[in-house]
Amino acid sequence: MPGSTDYARARINMVENQLRPNRIEDRTLIEAMLDVPRERFVPKALAGVAYADEDLRLPDGRYLIEPLVLARLIQSARVGHEDVVLVLGCATGYAAAVLARLAATVILLVPDEASATRVEPLLDELGADNVVVVAGGDPSAGHPDQAPFDVILLTGSLDAVPSALLEQVGEGGRLVAVVANERVGRGVLFTRLHGVIGQRTLFDAQIPRLAGVTREAEFAF
Repeated sequence: MPGSTDYARARINMVENQLRPNRIEDRTLIEAMLDVPRERFVPKALAGVAYADEDLRLPDGRYLIEPLVLARLIQSARVGHEDVVLVLGCATGYAAAVLARLAATVILLVPDEASATRVEPLLDELGADNVVVVAGGDPSAGHPDQAPFDVILLTGSLDAVPSALLEQVGEGGRLVAVVANERVGRGVLFTRLHGVIGQRTLFDAQIPRLAGVTREAEFAF
């Protein structure tokens, strides 16, 4: 890992050593991950390991998931420049900042007002003015007031995706998540075509559970 001030080099190393060897090929996504300063989304004590290929546990018990899994999920969602994206489980705002460079509008659901107060100024500073931060709410319920969405991204794993979230996927829309039990996890793409939700397993992955969701809220699709 480079010195504490050489974050630009750390971003290049992340792309060249973690993303490209694992078939992350979307040029716009790569440029976004080279551009967004991941170290700004973690406490200063963790800035030196912000680009490590592991999930970072934050002081509040939440996580910033590893770059490769995030990139795989976003690439699989095929985010377009006219898309409206809902992001769930990313209390830091990092995933929203990356998606802000790919989509028309990003709605970021954070756990509380304190999180919103912390995240909004940083997103503004980084030019992510197309991100709308919504404080509070149950992540398993999504954000029905603004549904349907072109893309829904879950940055934490679930045993199964709640039916309330699948219902908020618009026609032609995509939901990407890691569906996992205690032994195995897999990235899964859900797509609505002609009103019917289909799913496709994409890759193996293990990330921490989506914070704030009880198992009772999950639905075995």
